[in-house]
Amino acid sequence: MTFWRRIILLLLIIGVSVVAVLQFWPLPERLTNTPYATLMLDRNDRLLGARIAADEQWRFVPVETLPDKYRRALLSYEDKRFFAHPGVDPLAIARAAWLNARAGRVVSGGSTLTMQLARLLRDDPPRTLSEKAREAVLALQMEWHFSKDELLIEYASRAPFGGNIVGLRAAAWRYFGREPAALSWAEAALLAVLPNAPSLIHPGRNRERLLAKRNTLLNALHSQGDLSTTDLKLALLEPLPDAPRPLPGSADHLLTSLRASSPQHLFHTTLDADLQHRVRELARQHGQRLAGEGVHNVAVVVIDHIDLATRAYVGNITHGDAHEYGAAVDIASAPRSTGSVLKPLLYGLMLDDGLLLPDTLVPDLPTNYGGFSPENFDHAYRGAVPAHQALSQSLNIPAVRMLREYGLGRFHSQLQRMGMGTLFRSAEDYGLTLVLGGAEGTLSELTGIYARLFASALQAPPYPVAVLQSAMADRQPGVPVLSPGAAWLTLDALRDVARPGTARQWRLFSSSQPIAWKTGTSYGLRDAWAIGSNGRYTVGVWAGNGNGEPAPTLGGAATAAPLMLDVFSLLGPARWPEPPLADLKTVHVCSDDGYLAGGRCPTVERLAPLHSHFETVTPYHVRVHLDSNGQRVHSQCEPVSDMRHQDWFVLPPGQAWFYQRRHPHYRPLPAWRDDCLAGARAMNSEPPMALIYPHAGTAIYIPVELNGRLGRAVFRAVHQRADARLYWHLDAAYLGETRHFHEWALTAEPGWHTLTLVDDQGFRLKQRFKVLGK
Repeated sequence: MTFWRRIILLLLIIGVSVVAVLQFWPLPERLTNTPYATLMLDRNDRLLGARIAADEQWRFVPVETLPDKYRRALLSYEDKRFFAHPGVDPLAIARAAWLNARAGRVVSGGSTLTMQLARLLRDDPPRTLSEKAREAVLALQMEWHFSKDELLIEYASRAPFGGNIVGLRAAAWRYFGREPAALSWAEAALLAVLPNAPSLIHPGRNRERLLAKRNTLLNALHSQGDLSTTDLKLALLEPLPDAPRPLPGSADHLLTSLRASSPQHLFHTTLDADLQHRVRELARQHGQRLAGEGVHNVAVVVIDHIDLATRAYVGNITHGDAHEYGAAVDIASAPRSTGSVLKPLLYGLMLDDGLLLPDTLVPDLPTNYGGFSPENFDHAYRGAVPAHQALSQSLNIPAVRMLREYGLGRFHSQLQRMGMGTLFRSAEDYGLTLVLGGAEGTLSELTGIYARLFASALQAPPYPVAVLQSAMADRQPGVPVLSPGAAWLTLDALRDVARPGTARQWRLFSSSQPIAWKTGTSYGLRDAWAIGSNGRYTVGVWAGNGNGEPAPTLGGAATAAPLMLDVFSLLGPARWPEPPLADLKTVHVCSDDGYLAGGRCPTVERLAPLHSHFETVTPYHVRVHLDSNGQRVHSQCEPVSDMRHQDWFVLPPGQAWFYQRRHPHYRPLPAWRDDCLAGARAMNSEPPMALIYPHAGTAIYIPVELNGRLGRAVFRAVHQRADARLYWHLDAAYLGETRHFHEWALTAEPGWHTLTLVDDQGFRLKQRFKVLGK
């Protein structure tokens, strides 16, 4: 083999070896395994909060594109020939060697930016010739694998900026409170020179040198034509920043929840930083007040209807012992007993299904279903109440009766369809308490459902509510909560909810914005809710104790609603939407019971969902026949020609007894004329009385007295006539007579029994009940 062939072969072997090393020699693990801090930004890229990296460094994820000002300043200061060399600059090394030899000491290193990056990846080893050689090899290898722009970003994201601040993004936020893209020329120049001497940034450490370095670079940029004379003058006037700024923490609980659900380190949220800060401050003020009442935790969520995006998220404001009351818990995303806040959803579903209209009367009287006896908040009964009033007054008994009519299983599945992900048990496990707080929901989910309810009324696409901007780009329309017509009617009913400290006269003041809202209080006074919409925003508030401790004064209207209303005052008034007439129809209903008229009653026009099919003709208006004295008669005791015929609004006896106490104009049916009684009984007329307690089929427990004898249970009946007499029978035994107030204390052995009531006109009522044993 000739000499030249050997040289060529040797060069080929060397070239292949070099390429193999560049291509296959392992790169530093830190290039792909770097611990980053977590950063959360608002919708306008303002900082909401951050969490330090696992190695206790403030190192944020790299920027995607290096800002032009910083890029020019960095290359001018550190490596003007960066795009001309392969990672090692022979000219820079030669210049450094000449300067060092002339000075007799090391005054210049000759390192390129790529070599400085290599040094950062190797934890800043001693500056020896052997280490310089290793840096040079690593620099060549990285140049082989990465583009110049990628290397610049890698350097900028790993450069030290004083203390435990690492990387351009962290430095921009810690020193100037903004993203790198928003830096001024002076700020960009400072961050370009700072890694060369990061300790100079600290107060009292010869900051004049740092200022001189920055200004020298600014002048150099001006000489290169990067800065105009005006820009230079303005940049030179900017002072150096003080100590690193504290990072905000106005949405810490949301950040914790996002970190737990996603491995990413940069969250672009839909929140508004200004609104978040102001809502948090309001929550803090109310929380301080509530702490004196034994309520130590508050959470708030605000959602914008325009794009169904979360604008404020206060996961938990705690006053009191942080550990005891769970200050670190994101209560806005924690399941809590829902109280009454599900009632509007049931009301709207029944409107859509044609099971009621807003004015339809719903029974409100003592009720028992399998041992479950709901009570209204005021422990009173109204007999019958329009459905929209039952909703606005949050009456429990009508809600339970409505749920039983609608179907427990149907309501359970509809709630899941709407987005309640906390319903993990079967419908039967919740029972009829589902609509009163027997289930758990989260403030974020329930506020989102109310926001989507308003979106339905606005006929907007039913998107899921977003808290991350990335989720908004990918979300697909879901199923509307309700039809537009039912949603609008539901919200219209909720506008009648009385505000704390006022009646409903708020409508008389032009400065009072309309708000459709609902409160809720869980059993045992553990959770207070208030969720409402004003036409633009939905605000949800929860208040209580994170440890589940009850508070005697806790209540949705008194505890949570004042904060919700203050948040709406902060947001400002919004335009209430007009009714979606294309999704509504007009129906004629009886003015006193809200059912279809059928020609039996005075009527009024009311709105109903367009595709609902409410077909129930009033059951409470009957045609009665009267004699000349106004007594009831029938054809067997009075000639038809002598009768007066009249339509009469009459409720069942149990409902009527309570109803007439609140409605003095209510007139019970006239009594039968004496000679017509036998015929009336023979016609199987409904008995004019009702047993209020116990209900048919009810199982009751009669306690044992202290002396060991069986106690008594008080049975209660009502009659349409105030002067009626009732005769009481238990099984085959006569008990006695009552007049005016029909109550009887009786005892009975365990087992089934029959109670019979006979009035003074011979009408009879039988009811079976069961007495439980021990």
